[in-house]
Amino acid sequence: MMKKEQIPIAKVRVPVKRMKTLEPDKVATLAEDILENGQTTPVRLRADGQGFVLIEGLHRLEAMKALGEVEIEAYLVQARLH
Repeated sequence: MMKKEQIPIAKVRVPVKRMKTLEPDKVATLAEDILENGQTTPVRLRADGQGFVLIEGLHRLEAMKALGEVEIEAYLVQARLH
């Protein structure tokens, strides 16, 4: 089972292709929900040198940024080797 970790948001990089799927209305809705209930679902990241690459949870990440948070709860996953 994966372990939740607190990761500095500043160390998370979002791939350009992923950033193109961002929906500002969804971010605003999630930010409101996070204010009321906290972050209920961790994002998924993979380690990349000194930082992390976002695998899943773009809207959650952007909502946390909009709220001024400096850390995000995340699961660290391993990159798949083909």
